[in-house]
Amino acid sequence: MIKVIQAKKIITMNPRNPIATHMSILNGKILQVGSMEKIAPVEKYELDDSFKDLIIMPGLVEGHSHLFEGTLWNKLYCGYFDRQKPDGSIQKGTKNVTELISNLKHAEDKIEDSKTALSGWGLDPIYFSDKNLDRLILDKVSEKRPIGILHASGHKLNVNSLGLKLAGFLRTGINHDGLPLGKDGIPTGEIRGAETIALVTKHVGLGKDWLSGDAEGLRNFGKICVRAGVTTATDLANLQTDEAVEMMLKVTSEADFPARIVSFRYMQGINPKELIPKVLELKKKSTENLRLGSIKIVADGSIQGFTARLKWPGYYNGAPNGMWYTAPEHIQEAYELALENNILVHTHTNGDEATELALHCLEGALAKFPKNDHRFTLQHCQLASTAQFKRMHKLGMCANLFSNHHFYWGDEHYSLTVGPERAHRMNACKTALKEKVPLAIHSDAPVTPLGPLFTAWCAMNRLTFSGRTLGDYEKINKMEALYAITLGAAFTLKIDHEVGSLETGKKADCCVLEEDPFDVDEIKFKDQKILGTIKGGKPYIIENSA
Repeated sequence: MIKVIQAKKIITMNPRNPIATHMSILNGKILQVGSMEKIAPVEKYELDDSFKDLIIMPGLVEGHSHLFEGTLWNKLYCGYFDRQKPDGSIQKGTKNVTELISNLKHAEDKIEDSKTALSGWGLDPIYFSDKNLDRLILDKVSEKRPIGILHASGHKLNVNSLGLKLAGFLRTGINHDGLPLGKDGIPTGEIRGAETIALVTKHVGLGKDWLSGDAEGLRNFGKICVRAGVTTATDLANLQTDEAVEMMLKVTSEADFPARIVSFRYMQGINPKELIPKVLELKKKSTENLRLGSIKIVADGSIQGFTARLKWPGYYNGAPNGMWYTAPEHIQEAYELALENNILVHTHTNGDEATELALHCLEGALAKFPKNDHRFTLQHCQLASTAQFKRMHKLGMCANLFSNHHFYWGDEHYSLTVGPERAHRMNACKTALKEKVPLAIHSDAPVTPLGPLFTAWCAMNRLTFSGRTLGDYEKINKMEALYAITLGAAFTLKIDHEVGSLETGKKADCCVLEEDPFDVDEIKFKDQKILGTIKGGKPYIIENSA
């Protein structure tokens, strides 16, 4: 039967029909949007007026997140900032090393099995006065139990001595960029880079394939999406083992799973020639709720972790340049094969040197395999210059900028990592739009909390945690920010014909708000109350939201 939803106001993000009060739905898709007078079905229908005093807009699209955001909540949160759990409660942040050790000891006391690892996540030593957290500090918690704490960026892992020993790294004679050494010639316990981290995670309780998460974590991720108003979210770095894909297909097919997931196969531990046929086979398994068949490449690390690749003059504090996570020749080959086989590729480039590499590789690939609508997207590309955005436009690339960084690390970027001038140009949304580069903005959850309205607030205001404004020129307006978290993000995923706006033929996916976002002051934009979502016409209302 046709369902008609009535709202105080429906914001469609469709410029031909921007505002409405009613939306008719059949089989999870939109029939008509407009006034009841104009769209009233001729045949029998069911009227849902439960939203008559509320605002409905398109379901928000998170263009860069990770499913393990849900799974990590089974571990100890060690982040600096207070953070909301999937159930809506707040977990306090950890402000210094002393507090971190205390929290770890408290968690360690609760573990009955002496061999069970102690795992944590969200660590951000850049905020600690003692920024070097080595294995000897974690040994104070336990020398008999392996301990591993994943950094907020996901690009570093700190382990204690036993964790190093179990991985075979508690010894001298190691020469590897991912295993910095202490004065004694033994690794410090700081593990850098995804491939090196993958050798250690299974020994410290984070699992062999921590990027994929698990069924319970995926269900938690769905709850987080509802609280954030998100109906479509990416899973932007998954090894997609047979076991992981089977789990994702099963959970996302559950009748009450509230989100659509677009999962990218991470190019790690496999060469491009082997990857392409696997991705093409995975694409055949795609469903309405789980899209497969795209590739994620990581070129460098994180800026605040000093593992990103920066062009001259490098890091403001004189730290050595970061790491190449993927060999340049492999990026070139992957681009060529992906273009040849019509596969979407998103590439992580934090530093401007990494962005330069990606642009160079795509130029070469397009010369061999010209394609007009590939939508290859640079993820983060935080230090991209105006010249680089101009090249992105010419190459047909998209940019998904990490605007949340202004709030969480802007002060550190200004004073420590890249210095004032480059900090003001980071995540240059206005320049991207001016140069006609299709734009999305993102959270990179769990690096920062999933929440597109907060991400939009960051892009509009560009405020740091201390209240400093970084880059007035690069602020975007409300409509530009809302577009970036709906149709803009959907465009980068090649699903803008299905989601991102409310119009005939698209999926009936909505975000339900208490207030009209166009009536909310930009400085208060992050504080809007989200009441829930609608996916395929089915409401998911947050408990105690009334």
